[in-house]
Amino acid sequence: MSAVESIQNRSPSIFWGELAPCEHICQIYGDDEVFLDALGGFVSGGLHADESVIVIASEEHIASLDRRLRLGGLDPDRLRGNDRYIVLSAEECLRQFMVNGWPSDAAFEAFVSGVIGRARRDDRKVRAFGEMVAVLWAKGHYAATVRLEHLWNRLLKAEKFPLFCAYPRAGFVRGASEAISELNAAHTRMVSN
Repeated sequence: MSAVESIQNRSPSIFWGELAPCEHICQIYGDDEVFLDALGGFVSGGLHADESVIVIASEEHIASLDRRLRLGGLDPDRLRGNDRYIVLSAEECLRQFMVNGWPSDAAFEAFVSGVIGRARRDDRKVRAFGEMVAVLWAKGHYAATVRLEHLWNRLLKAEKFPLFCAYPRAGFVRGASEAISELNAAHTRMVSN
């Protein structure tokens, strides 16, 4: 069985209402709408639980997510105003801590810790979604992607919040099997559809 098939066979259903601190969930998706349904559930589950939610994603996914939240009766603009819903561009975030194609440990920690500090205002719990790893992976920067996943894991242990990330299945190509195995090991749960 290949590493990609191993990921695809680990697909438990997810309840987004309550997540354990330090949980790191990864979705490998083939259909953007299915992914956006999962992301919408993750974000709205946190907002309905009075948590702050950080979303680091592509502009396209942010726009689609905002539409879904509005359809679900939430006001993304109002939630952004009090840092309950912090939305950042994945490409812009990567520019904050990537140095010569590699994530700087100190710059990553300083940047993301600052965002988490904003989200934790009023002692709120936090959950985060990150698509920066998918951006790096799509560019063929497999080792940098795995390193970024490990930096996230280190931060999860220190800050105690759940993280959801996602990769389009189309990005899983031959020649990346070792990195795929490391991705699999870097997550507490893998979901594929």
